[in-house]
Amino acid sequence: MAKLYFYYASMNAGKSTTLLQADFNYRERGMETMLWTAALDDRYGAGQVTSRIGLMAEAHKFSPDSDIWAESMAEHARRPLACLLVDEAQFLTREQVFQLARLADEANIPVLCYGLRTDFAAQLFPGSAALLGIADALVELKAVCECGRKATMNLRVDEQGRAVVEGAQTEIGGNDRYVAMCRRHFMQKRREVSDA
Repeated sequence: MAKLYFYYASMNAGKSTTLLQADFNYRERGMETMLWTAALDDRYGAGQVTSRIGLMAEAHKFSPDSDIWAESMAEHARRPLACLLVDEAQFLTREQVFQLARLADEANIPVLCYGLRTDFAAQLFPGSAALLGIADALVELKAVCECGRKATMNLRVDEQGRAVVEGAQTEIGGNDRYVAMCRRHFMQKRREVSDA
């Protein structure tokens, strides 16, 4: 029986690299895969899963109104899919997460989702909340804080490197906008701004 997996971590933990490695492993054995990524994440080009170490693959784009079930089943009819891999899974809607669960349960296609657990204010993303609630397997990937401890938080920073404590939940950016930190240093950096 296929399962729905959620691999989560802070920024810079190698989520996209791990996804691309899993995709390679399937394809190396002659199996068909389908990659998905959020349409709004165009840092490296729209419709691409790109890792910071230079690996890249083309992917189908999802937006809030995408019917991932229907599109994946249409693709599955053309070529039997052995696995679905979803990058930036935090941007999925709750309904889309349930569509992915249906693909695992009814179409017997394993679904591997990779994404952030929380935003810059330590709030769950909708897609992550749904995945944490219904995924068959939860796997935390490890990032490292500047102090050497496990980084679990995503600190949004401004152009001067100061913590940003207010703003929209989603602001696309990389190392120029976000720093992975342990909870202690995340809270400390946010307090420095709030106390100023």
